[in-house]
Amino acid sequence: MEAVLGFEDVSYHYSDGLDNITILNKANYSFEKGKIYAIVGASGSGKTTTIVLAGGLDKPKAGKVYFKGTDTAEIGLNKYRRNDVSIVFQSYNLIYYMNAYENVEFSLRLSGYKGDYTERVSECLRKVGLKERMYHMPSEMSGGEQQRVAIARAIAHRPKVIFADEPTAELDSQTALQVIKVFKDLVKKEGVSIIMTTHDTGLFDAGDVCYEMEDGQIVGKHYHV
Repeated sequence: MEAVLGFEDVSYHYSDGLDNITILNKANYSFEKGKIYAIVGASGSGKTTTIVLAGGLDKPKAGKVYFKGTDTAEIGLNKYRRNDVSIVFQSYNLIYYMNAYENVEFSLRLSGYKGDYTERVSECLRKVGLKERMYHMPSEMSGGEQQRVAIARAIAHRPKVIFADEPTAELDSQTALQVIKVFKDLVKKEGVSIIMTTHDTGLFDAGDVCYEMEDGQIVGKHYHV
């Protein structure tokens, strides 16, 4: 299976003013096309930093992040973020004064999407089960509906990889399972890879592959059939 994304000896640290705090220490892993990955581990284990570096929001202190075999630094992080990947946050981050349609359309404008905006926005909202709610404001939606709008926004420009940092943290268990179902449908129909972090033990088995992190290292890898 084709590896769409990979870490090669990736290390990351920050300074607290006195010492360097290591978050990732020569991390190596790969993510294949068309699969859901769950990255699990205690707070501070390096899960969110993995998403930040893989999503091009920051550069590793050492090592390389590869997208389709090319170093993301060579692609250019701005270009990489704009064209190839998307991030779904746990807090939704919808623009409160825009309705669902406008939130998704705005992401297309930012990405420079060349196709028909109306058609693509409607298609994305239909994929997440919200076509009938496209003109509702975020304040008129439940948390689960807002997260599904955020997912529609994330897939609009046809990224190859979607990162989701604790995407179900603010949702009840039933709504969380609905969001995971949306992810699975997108993998099947859009062919994307989804890489999510989670503390929710109920979602450990939701992906195709589960990486366990501890102290900046992968300490376990589990496959689910």
